[in-house]
Amino acid sequence: MKELLESQYVVCELSNEKYALGLSDVYEIIKLKKITVIHNSKPFLEGVINLRGKIVPIVNLHKRLEIKNYTPTKSTRVVILKSRDEMIGVIVDKVNQVVRFSDIQPSPETVAGIDGDFFEGLGISEEGVISILKVDKVLYE
Repeated sequence: MKELLESQYVVCELSNEKYALGLSDVYEIIKLKKITVIHNSKPFLEGVINLRGKIVPIVNLHKRLEIKNYTPTKSTRVVILKSRDEMIGVIVDKVNQVVRFSDIQPSPETVAGIDGDFFEGLGISEEGVISILKVDKVLYE
């Protein structure tokens, strides 16, 4: 856990809950743009976008984490992640800030009703407790 404490994280919101993504996984953050639907794909895959000539799949984190009542707003963002040598975007309600946690606790079996396997741990910051997402688990399993 020591290497996690030394890392920085981007804090995002999904339905008023805060989640953290490792800054080293984040390629860029963009506004939500037109997504081309891919039929017969996984339910949480919204489709793809063209990002400066690269086709990037877009995952809706609300659907992936089974969070109900997703409605895009002006603050909705797509966080482009670089994972396993490919870029994948995830839709979030809002991007807040970059933080470094003062302490990180192991993740319980469930966090806010979501399978604990999706999380690396719970980060403690001035804003309170924030769930740290495991990018590989969320995107690929």
